[in-house]
Amino acid sequence: MKKNNNCDFSIKNNEEDVELYGWASKVRNLGGIIFIDLRDRSGIIQLVVNPDSSCYNIAENIRNEYVLKVNGIIKERINKNPNLKTGDIEVIVDYIEILNEAETPVFEIDKDDALEDTRLKYRYLDLRRNNIKNNLITKSKIMMCARDFFYKNDFIEVETPVLSKSTPEGARDYLVPSRISKGKFYALPQSPQIYKQLLMIGGMEKYFQIAKCFRDEDLRADRQPEFTQIDMEMSFVNEEDIMNITEKLFKKIFKTVKNVNIKLPLMRMKYDDAIEYYGSDKPDLRYDMKINDVTVILNEAEFSIFNNIVSNGGIINAIVVKNAADKYSRKDLDILTDFVKKYKANGLFFLKYNDEFSGSIAKILTDSISKKLLKSLKINNNDLILITAGERIIVKQALGALRCKLAKDLNLYKNNEYKLLWIVDFPAFEWSEEENRFVSCHHPFTAPKDEDIDKLLTDKAHCYSKAYDIVCNGYEAGGGSIRIHKADIQEKMFEALELTKDEINEKFGFFVNAFKYGTPPHGGLAIGLDRLTMLLCETDNIKDVIAFPKTSSASCLMSDAPSIVDDTQLKDLDIILK
Repeated sequence: MKKNNNCDFSIKNNEEDVELYGWASKVRNLGGIIFIDLRDRSGIIQLVVNPDSSCYNIAENIRNEYVLKVNGIIKERINKNPNLKTGDIEVIVDYIEILNEAETPVFEIDKDDALEDTRLKYRYLDLRRNNIKNNLITKSKIMMCARDFFYKNDFIEVETPVLSKSTPEGARDYLVPSRISKGKFYALPQSPQIYKQLLMIGGMEKYFQIAKCFRDEDLRADRQPEFTQIDMEMSFVNEEDIMNITEKLFKKIFKTVKNVNIKLPLMRMKYDDAIEYYGSDKPDLRYDMKINDVTVILNEAEFSIFNNIVSNGGIINAIVVKNAADKYSRKDLDILTDFVKKYKANGLFFLKYNDEFSGSIAKILTDSISKKLLKSLKINNNDLILITAGERIIVKQALGALRCKLAKDLNLYKNNEYKLLWIVDFPAFEWSEEENRFVSCHHPFTAPKDEDIDKLLTDKAHCYSKAYDIVCNGYEAGGGSIRIHKADIQEKMFEALELTKDEINEKFGFFVNAFKYGTPPHGGLAIGLDRLTMLLCETDNIKDVIAFPKTSSASCLMSDAPSIVDDTQLKDLDIILK
């Protein structure tokens, strides 16, 4: 008697006795003969219960999602199903045992029309659906592939603490109150950052971990409050060393999981260029449509809106949507205008070209300006030109987001197409309006460019770092940096972030102390496992690749977490709720 996964069987097993287990996916009684699609993790196989079978009476009582044990003989099907992996065979049943009955599911397992909230509330049923199940299998393959790669490249897998110290430089921490130390708190790690650097100080040289991370931040389609990183750190390396080994890992993962060959080395693009031409530090290169600076050209027009913006230090930028002028009505363009306003842009101007310009600002164009636009933007007939003006960062971000929307609306890329690149030379600092100071663009331990060390205290706005992100199809798939390994530079970095000695000691004292004992040059990178899985599964919702995800309000509809806790628990922790 063979006991395998359903889809392990094929026509090669004809006439073999088998024992199967699974769920009744579909039951059909066709005037005597009962057909049951038996589902397990591997797929579906058809069962046939004939009227003369000793188990026929049991089969009559089976309903969808009953859990079954079945014995029978594999036979070649007369009417084969090419859509099933097991479509050439069926099992003639001579024994059925109902291991467990099931209530009628709140949604049909084999359909995709249930509301997301319903699927999340009954996630254990949702997991039976092929797409969710296959996504989790893909995620498992990625993890197995990563582990195999790191082991073969002499890395050591080390677990780092989940209960750690709160170091609030970045997203908000999830805090865990201590029962033993009243009034004190652990923090769940936003990443293993400090610990993996301490492992380098400890002489591990090559570390990796598939690590759980936690960030209390606003959620979106590609973000969850708890997520998983493929984390690594190496000693005695530079940026190229980290990027090279990461590329090899990605090449192995994409080949193993998707049979996609990635050409190495990947393109390198400076952060400033990414913002300039794509309005994003994670540009999607599956399509062109760069952002063009037309400030000088359009400022020649007698148009007060443009003239005032430029005189106040603003810019005028445009994107050219090739062969799309006839695809956008005035109503469509109004929708695009509303879209860019979400990114704080003042508005959107448009031009269409068919031997001559027409559109909202066509009247301001002189012959000279028209010729310059045609040459600069390489405009052809039926091209649509979309223009906005204002503060530089707002213009870039608005057109960058619009570029992505247009590409999706016009189907300018294929879902199974992958474009990867590195974004390098990130700023060391970014200005925080909330805190009214410069904060770390990456984290406080990121090494500045050697030539910019002297700018840490004098020119933060133009100080760059040894940070790098790997980008895939408009998503940040991973990021890292070379770390500061000299105590004097780390001290200068803390000073640049306006941290007092007491704050440094309170937040990072144990870490700074470790620098006194011989810290090697080191660097690393973390790959967002969930986001990478999302890309390889061709979904745009990260919930589809996490077994038990949270909603956009960081709650679990299935378990009703977070929830109220018992007063006794709060008393043990010396916590009183207002």
